[in-house]
Amino acid sequence: MEWLSAENIVAVATAVLGVLASVGVLWYERRVPRRKRIGYRVQMDTPIGSDVSQGRANVRLGLFNETPDMADATLVLLRIENDGSQSIADNDYTGRELHGLTAEFTGRTVRGVAVTHSPGADHLMEHFTAAAGLRESGPLIRLPRVPLNRGEHFKLLVLLTGAAVGSPVRIVGGIRDGEVTPNSAVRPDDKPPLFGRAARLITVALTVCVVTLASIILVRDDTPPPMGCARGTLKVTGSTAFKPVLKELAKKYEKECEGSDIRVDPHGSNAGIRELADRGAEAGKSGSPALIALSDGPKPDGYPQLRENRVAVSLFHLVVNDRVPLKNLSLTDIRRIYRGEIRNWKTLGGPDLPVLLVSRDANSGTREVFQRRVLGRNEPAQSSRDCATKDDVRARVVRCELDSTEQVLATVGRLDGAIGYSELRSGSELSGAHQLAIDSATPSVDTIGSSTYPYREIEYAYTYGRPPADSLASSFLGYLSRGNGQDVIRTHGHLPCATPKGLRICGED
Repeated sequence: MEWLSAENIVAVATAVLGVLASVGVLWYERRVPRRKRIGYRVQMDTPIGSDVSQGRANVRLGLFNETPDMADATLVLLRIENDGSQSIADNDYTGRELHGLTAEFTGRTVRGVAVTHSPGADHLMEHFTAAAGLRESGPLIRLPRVPLNRGEHFKLLVLLTGAAVGSPVRIVGGIRDGEVTPNSAVRPDDKPPLFGRAARLITVALTVCVVTLASIILVRDDTPPPMGCARGTLKVTGSTAFKPVLKELAKKYEKECEGSDIRVDPHGSNAGIRELADRGAEAGKSGSPALIALSDGPKPDGYPQLRENRVAVSLFHLVVNDRVPLKNLSLTDIRRIYRGEIRNWKTLGGPDLPVLLVSRDANSGTREVFQRRVLGRNEPAQSSRDCATKDDVRARVVRCELDSTEQVLATVGRLDGAIGYSELRSGSELSGAHQLAIDSATPSVDTIGSSTYPYREIEYAYTYGRPPADSLASSFLGYLSRGNGQDVIRTHGHLPCATPKGLRICGED
């Protein structure tokens, strides 16, 4: 008969399998919890501000009667628990960021939070630290990757303002081989009937899903992009010191996230800051431009619209031509050299060669860091265009300015007696030049927290205002600061700010 065609047989078989699978899932859900599952529920949501009243008498019951900005204060008790059948480890959280879950209080602003835990789970409290990812911002509380044994829970007592009781509260995040989902407390004597109305609806819905999914799988492969991806175009400019990191990260992001186009075009920290400010002013009320500017150190004053993101701690070093065998200079002697008081290397026990200063141009963040952290003053004026002879005979020392780190390193390696500076490039070999220690201290990510080495700075990523959450700029910033971005940053000899050690140093500097 006509209905016995191959297509109909496949369709009927798929539907039957869908029903059987639905019944099996319902049985499994009733008797065997998911292997890994985090459940949450609001146990209390009550007003405590001065807007609280009682009946027609309008009796004030609030706790903040004298504090107008807390008039709409509410108090929420949120319970988060492992209600699955297996323990959850810190590496079971699937997000790329340092934290594991995010609590979102729609329409409200978090003013304070306290954490309690289940009996016998004192060890949970050691995870609720800023270094582990605990943050509160606006309507969000970012929760660390807390390991939870089966049945363990913790509670958040949250003070909020900005919206009435009952505003949506949810937890977002991912668990490997599991889920994060709202739950509800059921009393022991509450035994719902097997396959009630809700169960029947679920069965029908799952059957439709199975049939639909089977059809989709047969006709096309719709593999979704990685979590957090965004489409569009983006330009990244600014620091040339951070260029190798940005180039590699942009390439990896484009490979993982289809439809993204990221162009890395750095011309110096100051030039990047100015370009971002100009582009933002041109955009006006149309929003934040698709542009990120990296800067070695904080931006200059006068750009209040630019929003900072601390990315990493960068190390820099002095390099000298190999004809000068010195391996170490005191901070005092470095300053004397750049003041023009030492003009020949023989003054410091080196060869009879004139000192040639090879510097970066005024747009360079590497130069600004050198002046601020090492010299304590500006470098002398440019006196040479070829880096070898004086154009100004009145100048005390030969000093030239070049556009890029590559030019500085090549020129120092080529000219006898030349000295310059650059970022510390992990794994890169210097040609014709070698590194100088400063007061016997050398740059190293391993000792950055305890060493007295002065030539270091925080790497900032700036945007014009806050880019939209679903924009490529926002997504790439997250990719740069967390997850795979941290590995690439370390590979190039920088310390990510999102690591425990990086958080401390980035917060102090």
